[in-house]
Amino acid sequence: MVIATAVRLATRMADLGTESAFEVLARARQLEREGHHIIHMEIGEPDFPTPQHVKDAANDALAADETKYGPSAGIMPCREAVAAHVSETHGVPITPEQVVITPGAKPPIFYATLALVDEGDEVLLPDPGFPIYESVVAFVGGRPISVPLSEANEFRFEVAELERRITSRTKMIVLNSPQNPTGSVLTAEDVAGIANLAREHDLWVISDEIYSRLLFTGDAPSILSEPGMAERTVLVDGFSKAYSMTGWRLGYGVMPEDVAEAMAQLQNNCSSCTTTFVQHAGIAALHGPQDSVDEMVAAFRSRRDLVVGRLNEMPGVHCLSPHGAFYVFPRVEVPGLTSKEIADYLLERSGVAILAGTAFGAAGEGYLRLSIATATEQLEVGLDRIAQGLAELRAGQRL
Repeated sequence: MVIATAVRLATRMADLGTESAFEVLARARQLEREGHHIIHMEIGEPDFPTPQHVKDAANDALAADETKYGPSAGIMPCREAVAAHVSETHGVPITPEQVVITPGAKPPIFYATLALVDEGDEVLLPDPGFPIYESVVAFVGGRPISVPLSEANEFRFEVAELERRITSRTKMIVLNSPQNPTGSVLTAEDVAGIANLAREHDLWVISDEIYSRLLFTGDAPSILSEPGMAERTVLVDGFSKAYSMTGWRLGYGVMPEDVAEAMAQLQNNCSSCTTTFVQHAGIAALHGPQDSVDEMVAAFRSRRDLVVGRLNEMPGVHCLSPHGAFYVFPRVEVPGLTSKEIADYLLERSGVAILAGTAFGAAGEGYLRLSIATATEQLEVGLDRIAQGLAELRAGQRL
């Protein structure tokens, strides 16, 4: 007779977090299977198709049997295309040897942290911020140090606040601009000030720029472009957001050559390489027409204006207008309830899947994150349901 025993996972697994968006999505799908109609405003995924010329390039690569193993750092034509793109957009000369092509934009965040952060090293992170940053820092034995982002400062890092948190153990700063979940964008002054701190204290920077093409006004200055920062920056970007290629799993990191060699070694040990024919699709995305990106940004801008306007009409709700990405981050006040309790009610009773601000850190309490990567008609229905749900909560209804 075999007696079942509890699985004893490695202790390090306790330090590995997850993305609440996928948990909420799973619950929303379950509710749909039970017959409920759900408006999806939880997942960060463009609702536009991948451009046709990108799909054609993948099909052509498949027809040419580009289906074998490739180099761990990526095929050279793709690395060359990324190097040329980053050199042009950031005004910094980048060589293909500084580029590592990865299956999505999460791997270069994970690999860079593994390669550069020792046990006990401190890493300064935005709060609220993308939860995977804290997760991977803790997993490798580092110390995540949250730096609160305030609505009063439009959810941007305050350089003085960053500086106050730097100690002799600080190793790295993680930037994300345009930012998930708030849609904030660092200014040129912000970036210059952070670069001064990095140079003065000999710090590494991971600059997550996955939303860099999704800007509604102005530009998004990159710390990679600051003097002396190419030697201490790992730029993270990819194709998921700008080209609506989330399921293709294609991203990249740009960094000093010795770090790129270490990252390629980590990829070799983990996934061997990035899918070859997908890399050809990425080349076509960078080299081909950009009309689809412009059209998507225009649609997101229109949706942003609709959602922010409607939210600010609701009692107890205040929402800044984000400068980039495709999220809005309203402050929602219902006496006696946390943001998680509000989000749960809106899903279970109102049929709207959104995320509590605390899914992105303790400083997110009192806020909700809504994705506007949903058709306008669906957003309008979702906003009606949110207004009704909040009115019910204020009238004392609970789960």
